[in-house]
Amino acid sequence: MWKFLNRISLILQALGSALLYFVIEAISRHSFAEAWTFMVDKPIVFAYNASFIFVSLLVVYLFRRRCFLRVLIGSIWLFLGALNGILLCSRVTPFTGPDLKLLSDAMAIVNKYMTPETGILAGIILAALLIFLLWLLIKGPKYKGKIKYRYSLLLLIVGVALFAGSTELLLEKRILSTYFGNIAFAYEDYGYPYCLATTIFNTGISCPMDYSEETISKIEKSESDLPKTNDESRPNIIFIQLESFFDPTLVNYLKLSEDPIPYFRQLMKDYSSGYYKVPSVGAGTANTEFESITGMSMRYFGPGEYPYKGILKEATCESTPYVLKELGYTTAAIHNNEANFYGRRSVFANLGFDYFISAEYMPGENDKNPLGWVRDRVLTDEIMKCLNNSEGPDYIYTISVQGHGNYPEEKLIENPEITVSGAPTEAMNNKWEYYVNQIHEMDLFVKSLTEALEDYPEDVVLVLYGDHLPTMDLKVENLKNKYLFQTEYVIWDNFGMKKKDDNLAAYQIAAEVLDRVGIHEGTILRYHQARRNTKNYQVDLETLQYDVLYGEKYSYDGKSPFEHKKVKLGLYEVRLDSLSKIPGADDIYLLKGENFTPSTEIQLNGEWYETIYIDEETLMITGVVLDDFDIIKICQRSNSSTRKALSKGYDRAVYALYDSDWKIKNTSENK
Repeated sequence: MWKFLNRISLILQALGSALLYFVIEAISRHSFAEAWTFMVDKPIVFAYNASFIFVSLLVVYLFRRRCFLRVLIGSIWLFLGALNGILLCSRVTPFTGPDLKLLSDAMAIVNKYMTPETGILAGIILAALLIFLLWLLIKGPKYKGKIKYRYSLLLLIVGVALFAGSTELLLEKRILSTYFGNIAFAYEDYGYPYCLATTIFNTGISCPMDYSEETISKIEKSESDLPKTNDESRPNIIFIQLESFFDPTLVNYLKLSEDPIPYFRQLMKDYSSGYYKVPSVGAGTANTEFESITGMSMRYFGPGEYPYKGILKEATCESTPYVLKELGYTTAAIHNNEANFYGRRSVFANLGFDYFISAEYMPGENDKNPLGWVRDRVLTDEIMKCLNNSEGPDYIYTISVQGHGNYPEEKLIENPEITVSGAPTEAMNNKWEYYVNQIHEMDLFVKSLTEALEDYPEDVVLVLYGDHLPTMDLKVENLKNKYLFQTEYVIWDNFGMKKKDDNLAAYQIAAEVLDRVGIHEGTILRYHQARRNTKNYQVDLETLQYDVLYGEKYSYDGKSPFEHKKVKLGLYEVRLDSLSKIPGADDIYLLKGENFTPSTEIQLNGEWYETIYIDEETLMITGVVLDDFDIIKICQRSNSSTRKALSKGYDRAVYALYDSDWKIKNTSENK
């Protein structure tokens, strides 16, 4: 029997690869029916991905323990597919190459995306698989014939060559693609193995063929007509990136009881505005953010790549904050979500921000919508605090979160202010109804912010835009403007700038705003100001981006001038002033201080204690008896599943309790 199976092993391996791939797609799509539909509707793509698994298994013919190796390699594929399925239960973005590089953080992934019960079950399954693999390695069947290494190696080489050739052919015929406008849709269209491999190996910006010091010098000379920076023009510059914000009246099948964004629409009539070209659809907030901050286009990076998860974890990058800091600006990022989201806690230090105020530092972080996202109206106070915190001009980049999906298919809002009809299904009507009521509240936030800024004693430029379309499975034919990769923007001000309407890409907006206020600095920003809409604009932009991020940095005479400096988390220090026992209670204490938020927590002698937030000046802890010389730490803890203290310095105050009268002494070393 074994001899017969060995003779048809290639056929069995091909069938097994197809079956394994079908299971992986079923896990990723959370549906065997959808996996079947994908296989029937896209047989070429299905066969291509199955052949990817098949080729990876050809290596077994070089060894005797073929059964063991087939199970091992197949288990790795299945494990990666299971990870993707788990992640897609709780987020829109599938499992990608950057996630694979972070498998050392596997426990954090388990804690965040799996329930304790599911985690235990997964652990049991994994342990059983390891035991089975060990048994297969020791006791499993072995190939007993003579291994013909020349033929086996030739088989592997031919298999890899044919697979590589089919990849090029399918790309040429546009059955596959190397550009992922929406990475979630790409995984659904092109299959999990191909997309995962692409996000692993196709990263960064490829070196242009004509890249040289002379080429960079020639590009820089083409900017010679720009005027010098106006030394007297230093307005405050505020960017507001509105989560999934766009005009739903552009959806041709929707019927709305009223306009959900009347104020934003009025701003578009009164101030500079237009369509805003973004690099993604339905997801990819961080990439729109990257383009808007740096002036760099995502089209030259690998498919589905996030620079926040790649190059910006390792290196600094020219950006609007770095450029403006040289002109005396204080730079701050504000985000009403957790600091660790998209790695911003570490990335913003490499983009030149002085401060990062995340949800953990906002007193209003408990003001949440029905899906648990912090409402955008809390951002008005945080922006005003930043403006009032410095004497000179400010650059404030704000990332909103209220409009975030996934949107509920059930009716989640009772008595909604705006009702929706016209969608293909009742579930889609409910999703749209939830969404439009959220962006209506966001519209009210925009109104409250502009009213607060209107009478501000300093000049202010406020840029408002949506980061991408909502996750609603929209297609080109559903939109009146016939384009998925765009939202809308407004440039508001309080000092009377002339209205100028234009359609802009996200990577052009910073240069446009600085140009309008007379600032002409920075390699990338100056390039956009001088060369937009000129010959070879995109070609030279790619060359510049390669030079400043991956190349020899000829633009900076061979060395990047942008130094990494630790970003300060939170605008103000958290401070403990006094501690007192509640009368009549031996284990309840009140702590008085400043700048507490719902994320402020107490660590006593290295152990965390449940902390009750009362207000910005008061905390309470229970179930503990304090003794002389106890060490108390006041920390901001992350809202992520890991619940770590966010920083070891700026946001952590350390105190020693040194006598029975509950007096405290500040012993912080980093204050």
